[in-house]
This record gives sequence, structure tokens and C-alpha cells, in this order.
Amino acid sequence: MRTMEFKMERPGLLEAGQKITVTEGLLPSNYYYTIDPSLAMSPNIPFNQRLVSREGVVLKVEENARGYYVTAQFDEPEPKRS
Repeated sequence: MRTMEFKMERPGLLEAGQKITVTEGLLPSNYYYTIDPSLAMSPNIPFNQRLVSREGVVLKVEENARGYYVTAQFDEPEPKRS
């Protein structure tokens, strides 16, 4: 299973166990993913680590000094890091 972290700007938008869908965005040298409907956004993801699944489940929502972070799990293997 693959996990991915997303930045969420406000609390209470997502909770653990919730099913999610993501939309893929394309930058000149990376992809990024948004939890629909624009609830949270991933960091930039290199081309060789592209997310194949578009549906996942929220594992946890955490707050730290930098804001709110959502960890989601997708039914695919973790990508190989280069």
C-alpha cells in the first residue's frame, strides 16, 4: 500500500477512515494531487513516482506548527525512490 501526505488549510474537512478521490495536476517537471473537491494538496511528485490510483482512504489527520496534514493510503505499491 502506498501512503501520501497532503496539506490541508482548515481543520474538519477530512477525517480518518473517509474515502477520497484525487485529481492529478501536471507541472513542467512534476505531478501534484488534489483531494476532491479541493480539500487538500500534495507536494510535487516526480514523474517516476506518479500515483496510479485515484481513490484512497484517509489514515490520519494531524495538526502541527505548519498546519494540518492528511495522510492517505492508496491501493498500489510504494514507488521506488531514485
